[in-house]
Amino acid sequence: MVLTEDPNSELMSGLVDSVKEISMSPECRNVCKKMHGNLVRRIKLLSPLFEELKDNNEELSEEETKGFELLRTALDSAKELLKLVVEGSKVYQTLQRDHIADKFNQITEKIEAALSEIPYEKLNLSEEVQEQIELVHAQFRRAKGSPELPDHQLEVDLAIAQREKEPDPAILKRLSERLHLQTIDDLKKESLAFHELVIASGGDPGDWFKKMASLFKKLKDHVQMANPEADCSEAEKVMMKHRSPVIPDDFRCPISLELMKDPVIISTGQTYERSCIQKWLDAGHKTCPKTQQTLLHTALTPNYVLKSLIALWCESNGVELPKQPGACRSKNVRSSISYCDRAAIATLLDKLANGNLEQQRSAAGELRLLAKRNVDNRVCIAEAGAIPLLVELLSSTDPRTQEHAVTALLNLSINDINKGTIVNAGAIPDIVDVLKNGSMEARENAAATLFSLSVVDENKVAIGAAGAIPALIKLLCDGTPRGKKDAATAIFNLSIYQGNKARAVKAGIVPPLMRLLKDAGGGMVDEALAILAILASHQEGKVAIGQADPIPVLMEVISTGYPRNRENAAAILCSLCTVDSQQLKLARQFGAEEALKELSESGTDRAKRKAGSILELLQGVDAIVTQS
Repeated sequence: MVLTEDPNSELMSGLVDSVKEISMSPECRNVCKKMHGNLVRRIKLLSPLFEELKDNNEELSEEETKGFELLRTALDSAKELLKLVVEGSKVYQTLQRDHIADKFNQITEKIEAALSEIPYEKLNLSEEVQEQIELVHAQFRRAKGSPELPDHQLEVDLAIAQREKEPDPAILKRLSERLHLQTIDDLKKESLAFHELVIASGGDPGDWFKKMASLFKKLKDHVQMANPEADCSEAEKVMMKHRSPVIPDDFRCPISLELMKDPVIISTGQTYERSCIQKWLDAGHKTCPKTQQTLLHTALTPNYVLKSLIALWCESNGVELPKQPGACRSKNVRSSISYCDRAAIATLLDKLANGNLEQQRSAAGELRLLAKRNVDNRVCIAEAGAIPLLVELLSSTDPRTQEHAVTALLNLSINDINKGTIVNAGAIPDIVDVLKNGSMEARENAAATLFSLSVVDENKVAIGAAGAIPALIKLLCDGTPRGKKDAATAIFNLSIYQGNKARAVKAGIVPPLMRLLKDAGGGMVDEALAILAILASHQEGKVAIGQADPIPVLMEVISTGYPRNRENAAAILCSLCTVDSQQLKLARQFGAEEALKELSESGTDRAKRKAGSILELLQGVDAIVTQS
């Protein structure tokens, strides 16, 4: 039943407005910054659900309405808390940070409880919105009851600052930076917030007032001594205006690595910038650039959810969406490179070639930033002859210079022509050496560079032969979360080449992949499954996976995982069961038949095929038992 005006429509409009208001919440500049940012980010992701239901304008049942009413109440509480931490006293919130953290956790619990009351399966939602809301709900579920990790340095500094009459200026400096009380203007705002607290307490603030007043006076004296004349807030505003925010990886096109303006989904479920993937298809390619899976069709489906998230991010960070659709150009484009820019690049290259260590480090760092900025800079820097000089610096004994050099090459490699120039300059062995022996940042960016170069098929062979895979596996095991992602992406792409599958298995990749797969909270389940699925197509890979007790976790993913993960788990299981009847029996013991029947009806096309194949194997075993 479609209604024009009803309480349901009003409810959805109210939820949409609440999310918009929360999304526009000012940046939090105190010790609550992380908690504030996490809550705002998660709530923003609810927007597509409310927008779609508002557009559908369908009547909600009493059960559905109850969940959304609870959610509206929870969001109202969230708005109050977010306003409080942004506008309230920074000193008070620092001293009461455990109490504030409890409030954030209570809001998280309220939102999670409300989301649990909403029967998504009964709502008329698109598949992409359904998947997004399931992901958001999972985030709130994980965040619920997860305590904020203590900031040990802050606790030590606070204890000393409160205890000592004249604390070390270095401690007060750290505290003023941590609390964002660094200018005269900051102090004025804190004084007003301080005054509001006293008024709100009815003139009897209690014992905490003395602690606050004492700490605030010490910070105030320190800041005033460091800023004897004037308010620095205007300068800060200029710095904020010109600071470039880091674009989230999910918002970048996997082909161009630029911010997407018109994201579209292809048949494998991957998202690309429309102009980039269209160029790929127009060139006659029939595979997904990222996964190398054969495309079932070439239709492009707009990814409205991601597009709205990108728009929200741009609005929040003051970033303007690119005016021209796409950034995939392989021709030598020079129009936006001024003579001055070219002259500056020439000067930087002279420092690379002839400068001392400090000049080389500085020049490599500037080229790194220029190459990251846009397509035209990458072309210009490469044409000026920077690549061979940067390759030489990969062997620098200065860690920072080495980091700058490998990252500059990573940014330059986004251009297809530059990929060939980098390989021809003999960079692969040196990049592998950085991957083995560099700093963590250098290792991460070396892994990302190898992934970028491995897009070209012949480079997959050369990179594997240069010994990259064992070093990538080491990064996968001991790297930062970002390093693990970079390593996994590179390993996946390299393993498309059959010879590298054997190298990866011999290097011992299966055990760490199984550990990542079993660690649901580690954020690497998707990557582990994708790599295992591609290794399972190789005989040695099947044997190694079969020896790692994979059935329990594979069945868990098939039963409860997200669509793409269920598909990959089914593909792995199918490869194992085809050659090993023992794995088939184990799968049956873990409830394979019921889970696979459900997957054969509701999974992706590939998942349905794999599930059907395993079910046929199970039926074959039953037939043999019956005959005997």
